[in-house]
Amino acid sequence: MLELIQKRRSCRNFTDKKPTHDQIDQLLKSALWSPTSKNNRPWEFVVAEKTETLEALSQCKPHGAAFLSGAPLGIVVLADPAKSDVWVEDCSIAAIMMQMTAESMGLGSTWIQIRLRLDEEGNMAGDNVKKIINAPDEMEVLGIMAFGYKAKEREPYTENILLWDRIHYEKF
Repeated sequence: MLELIQKRRSCRNFTDKKPTHDQIDQLLKSALWSPTSKNNRPWEFVVAEKTETLEALSQCKPHGAAFLSGAPLGIVVLADPAKSDVWVEDCSIAAIMMQMTAESMGLGSTWIQIRLRLDEEGNMAGDNVKKIINAPDEMEVLGIMAFGYKAKEREPYTENILLWDRIHYEKF
């Protein structure tokens, strides 16, 4: 597992090859099996494969989402905050589980932050995403996960970047 964590790097450039339906199912299973507080499972996932949907989602905010238009797959991670006060944590766990599953299958991924981000007019990026995917108003969007085959493999992390000075035992 540590080798997988070390190897997983954000990928913003993908080949034209699309993940298979089996691979997409594996990503979704990993999200649906992810742990949640009190097994509440407040998350929902919207799979985007159509070029026009990915293009629209790539324009939901001015920075950090444009590359989604070149990705073959996006998965919107969202939840109803009324179902859980820790929906952000639960959705975050599901998102990273998908990213680790993607890496184990040879796919690249990147997390696109949506929650608390604004578009150029000052509108919430999450509201823009909800309009595109037709999500109910009460839902909140955590982020969008981009997936695909990596156009270029990046070097794995090495131990020399570990910030051991940030580790504390018993007390800060």
